[in-house]
Amino acid sequence: MPQKQLTSEKILKQATEILDIEIEGLNAIRNNLGEPFANCVRLCFDTIARGGKLVVTGVGKSGHIGQKMSATLASTGSRAVFMHPVEAMHGDLGVVSPQDTVIALSYSGETDELLAVIPAIKRLNIDVIAITGVETSRLAQCSDLVVPMPVPREACPFNLAPTTTTTALTALGDALAMTLLNCRHFQLNDYAKLHPAGAIGRSITLKVKDFMRTGEHAAKVAPGTSVRDALLAMTAARCGAVAIVDNQNMLLGIFTDGDFRRQITKSTDVIYAKIEDVMTQNPITINENSMAVEIMKLLEKRKIDDILAVDDEGHFAGLVDIQDLPKFKVM
Repeated sequence: MPQKQLTSEKILKQATEILDIEIEGLNAIRNNLGEPFANCVRLCFDTIARGGKLVVTGVGKSGHIGQKMSATLASTGSRAVFMHPVEAMHGDLGVVSPQDTVIALSYSGETDELLAVIPAIKRLNIDVIAITGVETSRLAQCSDLVVPMPVPREACPFNLAPTTTTTALTALGDALAMTLLNCRHFQLNDYAKLHPAGAIGRSITLKVKDFMRTGEHAAKVAPGTSVRDALLAMTAARCGAVAIVDNQNMLLGIFTDGDFRRQITKSTDVIYAKIEDVMTQNPITINENSMAVEIMKLLEKRKIDDILAVDDEGHFAGLVDIQDLPKFKVM
């Protein structure tokens, strides 16, 4: 097709059709979920509970998805590894232990390299779960449990290149991993232990008190302070908000530079007003011992730039400025 015929309309129309076909495939496996999938979850759950692991295996595109599936399982607390069938026949079968369960992936169920290793696995008296689109395939016949995942068609115009089937298999793997996560009562702190690095790790291991502004970098004033002096305190601390506290350091309210801009459009005399007359009472706060991920949730939900941190008794502890988060690599 000449480039001049590659109009945006044609390109987007084709892309939309492809996505529709893949959505059709996802709907098909969703509607086909039944007792085999539930039995798969139970068998995987029992395997993990007895100290075993899930050994995922597959060739080609299924192998690539198997690597992703095993990584997702492992990162969410279900011990899992990927084993390439060909390498397994040359020694890697040693990764499998008697407590394990093997999950074999092949949409056709007729992949020769995969079928070659199944008898060796079975001789170890290990359960094999087949995830396949063809329940009558050779892989299905030699497995202990079959999870069917038939899809109507590939997104490939020749119905050959693995597209819809690989999308469906990826989604089914995610469904298995997340269902196991819930069944095993895997919690956020468990997730944190397995993700110590990167933005995800920092957001669920760092606490608010680890990066909030304190001392001279967190402006605070007492009731009776003028707006002018409160602004000076904010300027000195180089922050966009000031906390209003009583003589016991209990938080009473907040006043931000945004509040000032809104107030001064009404009257320039606002700079002489008492801070308690213009502050926001009962402001949004976060406990200093909360995880950084809770800050992210608040920022996304409330669309604010500054959050005041308090201790368990409600005393002002510090200020979190959204501009500081990239510096601590939590966003």
